[in-house]
Amino acid sequence: MPKLIQLYLKHVAIGFAIAAVFVAGLLYLNIANLWQLVSNSDVAVLAVFMMVFVNGIVFSGVQFAIVIMTLPEEDGDSGGKRQPVGALALAPVTIAQKEKVAGPQTQP
Repeated sequence: MPKLIQLYLKHVAIGFAIAAVFVAGLLYLNIANLWQLVSNSDVAVLAVFMMVFVNGIVFSGVQFAIVIMTLPEEDGDSGGKRQPVGALALAPVTIAQKEKVAGPQTQP
């Protein structure tokens, strides 16, 4: 398996683990009365699953983005030749004005 796919799967799993801990903290601390809502619901398992899943998508995306942005460059080429740009040649631009056409006028 390519290293990038392994890196992705590893950090997606980390993101979902963080989401599970986050949702557990939300429920334990009863933030916004979530524990009461979930524990008194007939679809409590689905509610907890959806909270973990949706937060897992967000946290795994952030986790992977942070890892990708902090990766070192593999080659020494940083792109571009870094040659200075000479003076820009500015040319005057003429803009033709349109005559105002008087439309039908209404009188009160």
